[in-house]
Amino acid sequence: MPKYAAILLAAGQSSRFKHREKKPYADLDGRAVWLRSLEIFSVREDFRQILIVVSAEDRELFDRRYRMNVAFIDVAKVVEGGKERTDSVRNALEQVASDIDFVAIHDTARACLTPELLTKALEGASATGAATLAVPVSDTIKREGPNRKVAETLTREGLWLVQTPQVFRRELLLRAYATARALKGPITDDCMLVEAIGGDVRLIESDPTNIKITTAGDLALAAAIIRGRPERKPKQLHPFSEEQMW
Repeated sequence: MPKYAAILLAAGQSSRFKHREKKPYADLDGRAVWLRSLEIFSVREDFRQILIVVSAEDRELFDRRYRMNVAFIDVAKVVEGGKERTDSVRNALEQVASDIDFVAIHDTARACLTPELLTKALEGASATGAATLAVPVSDTIKREGPNRKVAETLTREGLWLVQTPQVFRRELLLRAYATARALKGPITDDCMLVEAIGGDVRLIESDPTNIKITTAGDLALAAAIIRGRPERKPKQLHPFSEEQMW
């Protein structure tokens, strides 16, 4: 069985969220947003490491609010993030064990991830070396011109909206990150780095309900999605030992 590590990103600034809490710590139907993601990964025995990335400025809040109150202390390790997304992932990658086969990177803002979608992403990466959840574009897309006039209507054929988790063979991801600083322009996901070194990334069809929480309105939508799903029997967090983890 392949060994997996998860990097769960909860270090963003939440500038568009407009809520009293940052996104990762907002309540989502009785759970913090970041914790919803942890629960999906932590119950799987094939995840040997789980790394929660939080911003340095939130570390004291995170420790005070969660470390002594949530039974994840034996399941996950907290890593401080960096200035950019790539810096945060790199900080976590440095702590991934050498015997890990695949690394799954997930934005905790996608708190509606299901176990079934996670399995699809893992299976896709196991078959090809790199895979990401995504959904085909169904809306008509316009390119904006001056004064918000429509400059062009794009064909949606072959276009996909990419989600997370994105899963990569560890060695491939390390090679991609070794070249990250040489790339110009914004890097919005980890697939871009793998693509830049010629890696093939498989698109795994996901579900539109795997939304990314960006605004406070998205939080309400995510809550409605979760409440509308069949209730799952609660599971215990998988009790990794210290030796297994680190």
